[in-house]
Amino acid sequence: MRKALLKFIDFFYPPFSRWIPIHTFRYLASGGSTALCGIVSYYIAYNWILHQKNIEVDFMFLPQLVTAHSLALVISTFASFLWGFILNKYLVFTQSNLKGRIQIFRYAIVVAVNFGLNLALLKYMVEGLHFYPSISQTFITVTLSLCSYFLQKHFTFRVKKNK
Repeated sequence: MRKALLKFIDFFYPPFSRWIPIHTFRYLASGGSTALCGIVSYYIAYNWILHQKNIEVDFMFLPQLVTAHSLALVISTFASFLWGFILNKYLVFTQSNLKGRIQIFRYAIVVAVNFGLNLALLKYMVEGLHFYPSISQTFITVTLSLCSYFLQKHFTFRVKKNK
């Protein structure tokens, strides 16, 4: 399966080979599919599951009103977490010699930081600037994906140097 996916991704690489290395291209391909998974699941959650309606909850330690765009973000984060980790671990950052449990823990940290930034930026763009939620989410996803590449490469899936 891994070889077939890499063969498929690498098929599209030649036009880009002058500008970016194959490793970066593979990250863009897997990250793009993860981002697409997040955007599509966000759209489905916001429009079809939540019907763009806020939800009132009566649980201790939770806000009384949970906005639809915030809850859609939670749903889409869960949907894309596993997909992104599997693609990064088995297609992109295969040279990492860190244990899988350490990688998934670090990946979860990066996802949590991205989630916090995503939520703050989404609230600002939707509630402060009055942008449409799906368009805001797409813009935020692209921006945070660029930052994620460096975190994944140098933190989550780094290669331990042998002494």
